[in-house]
Amino acid sequence: MRQDNSSGKAYHEATKHSYLSVQLDPNYIDASTQPIAFKVYPKFYRRVKLNLNNKIHSFIWLTSAVTLEKVYNNVPYKLRVNPSAGALYPTEVYVQIRGVPDIVDGIYHVEVENNCLTLIYELIDDGLESYIIPNKSISGFIFFISSVYYRSSWKYKNRSIRYCLLDSGHHLGAIAASAYLHERDIQLIFDFDKLALNTALGFENKEFITACAVSGEAQDQKVRQLRLQVPFVCGTDYFEANQFIEDSYQTTACQTSQKQQLKQPQFDFEPDKFYQTVWNRRSIRRFRKESILQEQYLYVLQKLEQSIPTENFEEVEIYSVVHRVDGMLPGLYKGANLIKAGNFSEQTGYLCINQAIARDCGVIFFFVCEYTSYQTAMQIAGFLGQRIYLVSNYVGIQCSGIGAFYDNETQQFLETDKDVLYAMAIGI
Repeated sequence: MRQDNSSGKAYHEATKHSYLSVQLDPNYIDASTQPIAFKVYPKFYRRVKLNLNNKIHSFIWLTSAVTLEKVYNNVPYKLRVNPSAGALYPTEVYVQIRGVPDIVDGIYHVEVENNCLTLIYELIDDGLESYIIPNKSISGFIFFISSVYYRSSWKYKNRSIRYCLLDSGHHLGAIAASAYLHERDIQLIFDFDKLALNTALGFENKEFITACAVSGEAQDQKVRQLRLQVPFVCGTDYFEANQFIEDSYQTTACQTSQKQQLKQPQFDFEPDKFYQTVWNRRSIRRFRKESILQEQYLYVLQKLEQSIPTENFEEVEIYSVVHRVDGMLPGLYKGANLIKAGNFSEQTGYLCINQAIARDCGVIFFFVCEYTSYQTAMQIAGFLGQRIYLVSNYVGIQCSGIGAFYDNETQQFLETDKDVLYAMAIGI
């Protein structure tokens, strides 16, 4: 039967897991063939070394910083403030800076590995505002998230379109966390002409823009489009095209989101403690099957309900399956409402492709959505996932994102016909 690929739902449907699909394609890979995870421009490009004693530099640095280096199965990994499926890190960050003292107005690439800004385009009277907010000029910062999708599709094949978008949402969450610590408001923007911007940035088919975050003052001033195409450097040492991913991105890039009023979240984190949380955030690999406190669980739920700073929005509903929370009846919940009681730990472990973390955690969250914009919905799911990571770690419990599950069976368990976008496990 031919797929109707005119909507995000069709592409989501085409990347569903089932017990049979996983058995037929266990997806073994050769780790020695992994493409590089850092994009670096040639050495003759002008660079600004980020000085962490400078508040502006610190704000930029903490959006993407490497926080730990480790070796796993003889493969070195540099872990960052933003989680990523399989630690493959397909996201890159570019930032337009305008009107900031001691920094040349321009478009910069955030060179994560070397902790610096690389100037890739110097501005005159042109800029990226014209692609996202016409007739406005931003004095401050516009962060752009892109996906170098082959870093993810190398392992996850077609389903990596999901991981690229979830990872983009995680990275937006990391920008939001740095903005909070540096007392800056941000606005996430998902609806803009991404295809035109990809062309202006010279991305060919190897990289694509997913979203942006604005932090600055908007002025009524028309900014013309870039006078020149930005020079392009491939973000991997070799590249293999995936037509499914390229088609799914092209189609869903044009979908428009629902609308809401822009509202900043109101958090009351203790700054030093939250900074350490951002710095030390990790994905847990194993839970000890111990109960978490009810106040810890409720604190996470409360922070999840805080607003997302965007006018482009998709309503992501969150179900929670309580396994081990002191004072709470095990079962499936939506918000504070118990839908069905029972010990479902074995079942959720099975649904998440027999991953022990989904069985042994204290609570597992499932994100579902009926969307108009697939890209926005998936990125908001990733943004909320990053919020769960930070809030759970802040209150002393652990967390792990789960992108692999049997889609249809999970829908049946949750008793919903909406698409399941993501799962998050918390516990001890």
